Amino acid sequence: MEQNNEILEGVLSEFEKLAAIPRKSGHEQAVSDFLKKYLTDAGFVVVQDEKNNIIADKPACPGYENAPLTILQGHMDMVCVAEEGYAYDPLKDPIKLVRGEKYLEAEGTSLGADDGIGVAEAMYIMKNAKDHGPLRMIVTVDEEQGMTGAINLGAEHLKDASYLINCDSENYDELTVGSAGSVNLDFSRKLTRQQATQPNGWQIEVKGLLGGHSGERIGDGRGNAIRTLAFALAALQEKGSVELASFTGGKARNAIPNDAKMVIATEFDKFAIEDVLAEQKENYLKMYGGVDPNVQFVLTSVETPQQVLTADFTTDFIRLLTILHTGVFAMSTVIPGLVETSANLGVVSMDGDEVNIAYFPRSAVDQKLNEFRFMTEEWAALTGFTAHIGTQSPGWKENKDSKLAKIMAETFKAQNGKDMKVETIHAGLECGWHFLKNPNLDMVSIGVTTIDIHSPKERLMLETVKPQVDLIIETLHKIAKM
Repeated sequence: MEQNNEILEGVLSEFEKLAAIPRKSGHEQAVSDFLKKYLTDAGFVVVQDEKNNIIADKPACPGYENAPLTILQGHMDMVCVAEEGYAYDPLKDPIKLVRGEKYLEAEGTSLGADDGIGVAEAMYIMKNAKDHGPLRMIVTVDEEQGMTGAINLGAEHLKDASYLINCDSENYDELTVGSAGSVNLDFSRKLTRQQATQPNGWQIEVKGLLGGHSGERIGDGRGNAIRTLAFALAALQEKGSVELASFTGGKARNAIPNDAKMVIATEFDKFAIEDVLAEQKENYLKMYGGVDPNVQFVLTSVETPQQVLTADFTTDFIRLLTILHTGVFAMSTVIPGLVETSANLGVVSMDGDEVNIAYFPRSAVDQKLNEFRFMTEEWAALTGFTAHIGTQSPGWKENKDSKLAKIMAETFKAQNGKDMKVETIHAGLECGWHFLKNPNLDMVSIGVTTIDIHSPKERLMLETVKPQVDLIIETLHKIAKM
């Protein structure tokens, strides 16, 4: 095996190429075009499908032509979030990498290691691995937002494969063999406005929350900034006349929102509002302070808005945001400590004349997702909103007889001197869609250790890169000799 520095530098060199290309979910044309050219120039047979998924094939090494086909799979898009006040356009700006002794981070933004580092590892392995059977690299689009890449991936790219290694997990010593399903649920309504009647304009912002991935971190009991601000608005309206001009929060449906803000017109002065916010902060800390204690309620005087939302609209809006519970709904009755069902109130946006709300349930039980679909229609009817129900992503059920999981667990222990944790996770993975198209596909998901993904604090633990590459390369060698 190569020396640690050679592998690490090789993988990071590939990652730097990806970090230089803006690749927000739904905007992957540039990175897809890059991958097509780069992998073609490297000598692989490359297909770029109509959705911009990339499929690259490498033939078997001499002597291993009869080995089963193995797929290395990841996704090219990323969740783009930035620190407050940091100038960043996710459609134009590259990720500015900051490398320390222990971690790779980004300046002011999310790093995009989910799943850029998985793609970079696959690129490196495709170029450098030896003594392997036929290999295929599949890089999908839009995993973070709707999994449309995996949904629309042609079955012909999966049907002739025996094994698939998904490179989209977050801990190098964990082997994922199952994942939750999910469904995109959205609400929209036309904004109805009137002239403001109250004299004082204020902006109220909830900030300082931890946020994080709504699959990996939802079980921690962290606060949700959108829901917190909605209850603050409801509390203010109980005290007197408050007119809502705007309300926004969150950055992605699968990221727990760590900030939200609204502009109001009201009869209240600064001190009256501060009293209500102090009470709301106390309530928040009693509910979430043990795990997410740094909440801030920031009050700023602003010019009184001329237009505000009508009272009927505001009542329905508050009702919907407070009905949409976020967090854990049920724990698994089969796997101790695993979240079975949860939901995240991820984004509220007011663009032009419409408000849009993104709600994202997950569950290992498809029937519970069906319940959410039903409840969404009911909630919309109760509040005058229109419900938009997306495609339901299937769960990926654990294969107790997985040969691939056995090979990787044994290889990891031999290489690292400790057991690999084998688990089913609450987060969603593309493996469920792959399984639908090839039920005989033996799959696992692995990844280097990344921390605080989907947030500006995202970082990659550098020392986990080489063990991950070693694990994949040795696994490919063992498959070739089967």
